[in-house]
Amino acid sequence: MFSRRNRRPARPESHQLLKAWECLDSGDLPGALRQVRAAGEDAPAGEVALVVGRAAAAAGFDDLEQAAAALAARPDQAQALFGFGYACVERGLPHLAIPPLRQVLRHNPDSLRVLRELVSAYERAGRHREAVEELARHEAGFADWPDRYLLVFNAIMAGDLGLARRQHALLPDPDDSVWLDARDRQTRTLERAAAVQRATALDLTDLRGWQFVIGGTVLGTLSPYGFAAGMTGRYAWLQDTPDQCLRGLLRLRTLLEVTGVRPRSVSLLPDRGSRILGLAAADVLGVPAGPFEAGREDTVVVAYDLNEVAGEDGGPEILGQLFERVPGQVLHEHASSWTDTPVVTADSVALLHQSVVAPWGERLRQGADGGVERTPADDRPEAELAAEITAADPAADEGDGEGPADPDETFAAFAGAVRGSWLRGDRARLNSSGPVPSSRFA
Repeated sequence: MFSRRNRRPARPESHQLLKAWECLDSGDLPGALRQVRAAGEDAPAGEVALVVGRAAAAAGFDDLEQAAAALAARPDQAQALFGFGYACVERGLPHLAIPPLRQVLRHNPDSLRVLRELVSAYERAGRHREAVEELARHEAGFADWPDRYLLVFNAIMAGDLGLARRQHALLPDPDDSVWLDARDRQTRTLERAAAVQRATALDLTDLRGWQFVIGGTVLGTLSPYGFAAGMTGRYAWLQDTPDQCLRGLLRLRTLLEVTGVRPRSVSLLPDRGSRILGLAAADVLGVPAGPFEAGREDTVVVAYDLNEVAGEDGGPEILGQLFERVPGQVLHEHASSWTDTPVVTADSVALLHQSVVAPWGERLRQGADGGVERTPADDRPEAELAAEITAADPAADEGDGEGPADPDETFAAFAGAVRGSWLRGDRARLNSSGPVPSSRFA
């Protein structure tokens, strides 16, 4: 990769990065990137670039490969550092972008371009507090749009509503109309925060409260497992059950009743899971069900998992039609991924997961010999599986006893508090999990 004249190593020298190199030798790209991350942010930029460049070449990421080669050749050059950081952000590796971008900004403190790229990396890595601190350090020289707007956004995502409100009050109307939608979303976010603070603590364990603040979603249930061990109400891996499906639908019914929303139908999305759950929802809500039609008012659109809808023929078009709200339309998603968020954000979500197996999907169970075996998917008719949901036991799983109590009365009180600020604005995708941290698994 390098000429003799450059006298640079063809491979990294530090121990952790050598382990990453060995992962690449065996074709393990994810393992190599994990080792790079484990090497820490003080790892030599040129050696990191060697590993990342080789991984990028294997993945076919020509832009990142070229940026890494430039940095490996000149690891102290600002242009090379910025180019590598930019390429890492674009390729979904924000944690690798942060050290070189931070180094460039340290030597070019007046560069708003570098500041904004570093803030983008912090945001995509979920490090909103650091984004706030970086923006605050440069407040004297930044622009209201986008920099003060970004300061407000990151303050909200870091859980600092006081700072967010103070900075939002300083924002003038944008001169460029491209920022109008963003301004309106931010205003609604702070209005939701004001509403929800009447009913809940909004501390850094308040998953339901913050889901409503950041996305307008009312979260029906909290995971009763691992709350104190880092999950704070989210599921990691879940084998779902008809009982849990029914509990989610009953929470949806409570939400509709308390907020005064009176749907006249359930709209069925095209994937099998959504059709099953939608038929059960129609029974629970006492309304007829029919195929989804764009523009239908006073209906509950039911999805089991919106990411599954995206994989169906016509699914992306349907999701695009759900971005803008129709009067009286409620979008309910049962199992929503918080690590791979759907392109539209549902108004009501039964549970948050990293990985889920539907009740009718291929499942794992303990075999007769004590080992783990996989059972085939349940191919019974959709109406039969829907009837199994409505006949299930909705009693809450007691879990491990470490999480907070979540009785129906608490949920109903929350629904009442957000009645005036629910179902407003578009359903923009969530690009952050917000202030409530949870463990995640590779």
